[in-house]
Amino acid sequence: MDVGLAHLDRPFDYLVPAELDDVAVPGTRVKVRFAGQLVDGWLLSRADDSGHTGRLAYLEKVVSPEPVLAPEIARLARAVADRYAGNLADVLRLAVPPRHARVEKEPHATGESVPPDAADLDGSTADPSAAGEPVDPRGWRDYPTGPALLRALTDGRAPRAVWSALPGEDWAARYADAVAATVAGGRGAVVVVADARDLDRLDAALTGVLGPGRHVTLSAALGPARRYRAFLAARRGQVPVVIGTRAAMFAPVNRLGLVAVFDDGDDLHSDPRAPYPHARDVLLTRAQLAEAGALIGGYARTAEAQLLLETGWAREVVADRATVRARIPAIAPTGDDPQLARDPGAATARLPSLAWTAARDALRADLPVLVQVPRRGYLPSVSCADCRTPARCAHCAGPLALPSAGGTPACRWCARVAAAYACPECGGRRLRAAVTGARRTAEELGRAFPDVPVRTSGREEVLTDVPGGAALVVATPGAEPAAEGGYGAVLLLDSWALLTRADLRAGEEALRRWLAAAALARPAPAGRVVVVADGALAPVQALLRWDAAWFAGRELAERRELGFPPAVRMASVTGPAEAVADLLAAARLPGDAEVLGPVPADEGRERMLVRVPRARAAALAEALHSAAGLRAARKAADPVRLQVDPLSLF
Repeated sequence: MDVGLAHLDRPFDYLVPAELDDVAVPGTRVKVRFAGQLVDGWLLSRADDSGHTGRLAYLEKVVSPEPVLAPEIARLARAVADRYAGNLADVLRLAVPPRHARVEKEPHATGESVPPDAADLDGSTADPSAAGEPVDPRGWRDYPTGPALLRALTDGRAPRAVWSALPGEDWAARYADAVAATVAGGRGAVVVVADARDLDRLDAALTGVLGPGRHVTLSAALGPARRYRAFLAARRGQVPVVIGTRAAMFAPVNRLGLVAVFDDGDDLHSDPRAPYPHARDVLLTRAQLAEAGALIGGYARTAEAQLLLETGWAREVVADRATVRARIPAIAPTGDDPQLARDPGAATARLPSLAWTAARDALRADLPVLVQVPRRGYLPSVSCADCRTPARCAHCAGPLALPSAGGTPACRWCARVAAAYACPECGGRRLRAAVTGARRTAEELGRAFPDVPVRTSGREEVLTDVPGGAALVVATPGAEPAAEGGYGAVLLLDSWALLTRADLRAGEEALRRWLAAAALARPAPAGRVVVVADGALAPVQALLRWDAAWFAGRELAERRELGFPPAVRMASVTGPAEAVADLLAAARLPGDAEVLGPVPADEGRERMLVRVPRARAAALAEALHSAAGLRAARKAADPVRLQVDPLSLF
C-alpha cells in the first residue's frame, strides 16, 4: 500500500471480486480499504488462497488495467528499500511515474522518439536484434580492453567495466556504441546521466547509431504526459533502450543486457527523496539481479568505482600511458616552487601571470579560453574592509552577498537587504570581496582583454557549445560548454574553494570538476591548462598526470584506514536529539556497530552516525528500518531521517 509508515511496509492480502478478475493482474494500480480509509496500492501477485486465517476484505477498485509495475522492477524496488532502510512504497513512488489517464488511452502510447510504425499494435516486444551487424569499436580501440567489452555485449554476456575516458573523448558516442552492441545481441539497455545537457548529447549519439525510434528518454523535466508516454513505451516493450537522468534508473526494459551510468560522482545522481537512493548503486543492484552487464564511466573515478575493481566485481577499461600522454593538454600548477620563484605573487594572486599568459597566447592564436570559477553570482561572500570579519545578516546570521557592482548587500539565506550594514567587530561600513563569483570574474577579464568577447555559462544560462574563435568563456563547474575544436587554454581558478570544503569527498569532487573542464582543451602543445593551486597536493598531482585511477586508489586506501564509506557501510540518523536517541535505543544494532556523534545538523537538529563493516550492511539497514517501524507504530511525533551512505556525513 502507498502508505509511508515503516511498520506497514509489507504485503497485505485482499480478495478479488469476480467483476475485477480479468483486470486485477499483477503490476496494476488498485484502491483498497485500510483502517477505514481508501488508499492506493500495487497488486503484486495473485494466489488461490491466503495464509491469513481471519476475514479478508475485497479490492475496491482497479485504477487502471495497465500493468505498469513489472515483476523485475518490483523485486528491484524491494532490494533497494532493504539496502537503504526505506519503505517499498517510497521506492515505487520513484520507480513508476504518476498515471496520466489520457496517455494510457492513446491507441498505442509510444515514446517521443518512436514513430507510429515502430511498435506492434498489440504492444508486444519489438525485436531488439533488428539493429543488424556487430558494432564497429571505433573510439574504443584507444582502450586495449574496449573492443573486448563490445564483443562481450554483442555475444550476450554480462561484462562489468569501470571506464576512464581520455581527454577530448566523445563519451556519448562511446556509450552509444556499447548500447548498440547490447541491442545487436538481442537485449536492452538503461543508461543514466547526470543532467539534461548530457542527456541531449547521448540522445543525439544514440539516434545516430541506432536510428530514430529505437530508444526513449526519461526525465522529470519532460512533463507528466511525455514522461508517462515514454515510460509506457518501455514497459510495453516498444523500444529496447531507455536513457535519462536518475528518473530512468528504474525504467522497465525487456531482456536487460546493460546498465550504464556516466560521471557517477556527480551529486545529481543521488535522489533527494526517501530513501535517498543513488543511481549508481541502484543500477549495480539491478545488474546483479538481472545478470546484466554494467558500465561505469567518466573522466574521473570515484572511490566506489575503485572498490568494484579491487573486489574483482568489475574490470578496468583504460588507455595506456602513451595514448594518454598524446591526448592530454599541457597542464601546469601556479603554486610550485619554480613558478613561485618566477612570480612570487602567484601564491596570493587570483590570476597569476602563468594563467594570464596562457589566456593571452590562446586568444592571440584565435582560440577560445575557458575559465572555471567555483562560485556563481557577483560577490557571493563579502567581509569588512577594515578588519576582514565575514559580513553576516543581522536577522538570520546568513552570509551577505553583493548582486552587482554598486549594488546593495543582501542575505543569501533570507534575502533581506542590509543597506545600513555596520561591522559588529569594528563598526566599519566598507565591504570587500571575500569570494569572487563568475559574473565578477567575467567583468574583470573583460577589462583585462577589452577586445575579446566574454560569455558566461552558469545557473541563469547554461551554454551547450561556443564557436571556435577567440573568446573568454567563464563557467561554473558542470556548466562548461564545449568549444569547436577544443579550447586553447583552460584556467581553473579559486581551487581553495573546492579543496577546503568540510566534506569527505572534497578532493575527489575537486578532481572530478577539474578533469571535466580540462577534457575540453586541445591536446598539447595547442592546448594548455593552468590550475591555480599548489602542485604538491594529491588532487593536483592526479590532474597533472591525468591519473584518476591513482587518486581513487589512494582515496579508497585512506578511507579504509579511517573507516569511512565505501570501505564500510555508514548510516546517518538525523532529527531532534530526543527522537534520535529514541530510535537508536529501539534499534537492535549489530554487535560490531559503532555509534558516532552527535554532531550538529541544520535547523537545530542533531546527527548520529552508525558504522558497520560492509558484511553487516544488511543487518544495519534492517535494524534501523525495524526501529523506525516501532516509532511509527507508537505514533512518535518527531520525524527522524535515515540515510544509508549519504553523500555528506558532516
